[in-house]
Amino acid sequence: MAIASLRAQTNQNSILGAWESDEKDVRMEFFKDGNEYKGKLLWGNQIVEADGKTSKKDVKNPDKNLRARNIIGIVSLNGLKWDDGEYTDGKIYDPPSGKTYNCKAWIEKDKLHLRGYLGFSMLGKTVVWHRYATAN
Repeated sequence: MAIASLRAQTNQNSILGAWESDEKDVRMEFFKDGNEYKGKLLWGNQIVEADGKTSKKDVKNPDKNLRARNIIGIVSLNGLKWDDGEYTDGKIYDPPSGKTYNCKAWIEKDKLHLRGYLGFSMLGKTVVWHRYATAN
């Protein structure tokens, strides 16, 4: 089956909910806000202290006013728009580096593929995610 047809089977709200990277080093919750999709950081091995629970502070944020905030819970992904089977035009902030990248995403075979890049999409990195079941 062609990738385009796999993506075409994706409902625009398929991205909603909690996801964990296949490396199991970061978790994010995706939600819809108006016409765009956003992602909130739930946990990550680079954003918690040695105890694995306490959030680190956003000390590398370019905005000095935000450096004292906890990283866990921040909306680090903004602006994704649904466009013909994929999510485009997003921006993702990477707290450990303090850098913001362009991003896009798509779902293939129940896996979320999130690609961050500077300039051209070809010059970037894709992280693959699986659904994460949160304990209620």
